Amino acid sequence: MNTLAINRPERIAAVEYLRRKGTDAPASRIVAGLRSTFQRFEQAIDAVPEALRARSPEAGAWSVHEIVDHLVETHRRAVRELEDLCAGRSPSEGPIPARLRSGDPNARSWPSLVRELKDIHASVLTLVASAGDAATTAMAPFVMVVKVDGPNGPETLEWIESLDWKAYAQALRVHTHEHGLQVERTVAAVTRGDD
Repeated sequence: MNTLAINRPERIAAVEYLRRKGTDAPASRIVAGLRSTFQRFEQAIDAVPEALRARSPEAGAWSVHEIVDHLVETHRRAVRELEDLCAGRSPSEGPIPARLRSGDPNARSWPSLVRELKDIHASVLTLVASAGDAATTAMAPFVMVVKVDGPNGPETLEWIESLDWKAYAQALRVHTHEHGLQVERTVAAVTRGDD
């Protein structure tokens, strides 16, 4: 974790974004944003040709299969944390590790992995929709990861932020969106490698 993130403008901007688009936003708007982002992500992975799903663009980079595995593993745990938050309880575990994956990301079949992700998305939407606009004081630690410009190129800024349930739900939307962009970059890179 980067403890120097506390006063960085990127951290301040991220926290302000989650306050505006999460904490202070009506639940109906959060649900609509989640639904749209989840649908775009699901459509993107449904369109990935079978031959490209397990291909990594370079050593150390995740394949699309590994990206989906990461979302299943992190969002499965996030559902439990969101359940607690919506019920007014601060989760006893956490934070969820930023790079969490299963022990063997490629062991599960693609249809099984995608089906579980879609079920998890449905659970998140149901939780947020049923929570309404009730405010609670419950908070959960969330690992924030932001790419920033550094003196030698892009760097990763990482810290733990305590989030209420609406900010937490919005952070899940952003997390899914960012990995959707990663899927697009990965498919483009492995496709270029075929040329």
